[in-house]
Amino acid sequence: MSLAHALLASLSGNPSSGYDLAKNFDETISCYWKATQQQIYRELTRMEEQGWVSIEVIAQDGRPNKKIYTVTPLGKHELVEWIALPSEPTQIREDLLVKVLGGYLVPRPILRQELERRRALHAERLAMFEKMARQHYSDLQAVPLEEQFRYLTLRRGMRFEADWLAWCDEALELVEKFGEAPSVTPQ
Repeated sequence: MSLAHALLASLSGNPSSGYDLAKNFDETISCYWKATQQQIYRELTRMEEQGWVSIEVIAQDGRPNKKIYTVTPLGKHELVEWIALPSEPTQIREDLLVKVLGGYLVPRPILRQELERRRALHAERLAMFEKMARQHYSDLQAVPLEEQFRYLTLRRGMRFEADWLAWCDEALELVEKFGEAPSVTPQ
């Protein structure tokens, strides 16, 4: 997936400024796609050059003009074509798993501390996603169709974080049972 497709999907049916789009990414899409505000603006410029989005400039007093980005018919066609293509699972690239792989080399408290820290981060993200679900999707049938599909992506993020919590718990339990590492301290 490219950032352009993520932006097209976000903008479809919901024209937004670059700022609002970046905020939306941070609040809802961040569970499966990361992009900085600078990356988003750079990609929006490319998408305009390709004719995938149009811009409406809104004059503002005392502030820079606001640009509202809207998906064009060509952009919608690109998104529909891309959605129809088969997708492949994303490869895992996770430094914590490499640390666990070599975890036998360090005293257990070092590894436990990192596992507990990561568990706390995932618990925090899960709580945030659950709060969003309660606030915005308590009556799923009452929200617009576009939001019902957004809810599916939120559910995937929730399950992702819940799985991380379960794995961290399992890893912490097993690490307690494993033998102690030789006395080697990191440099």
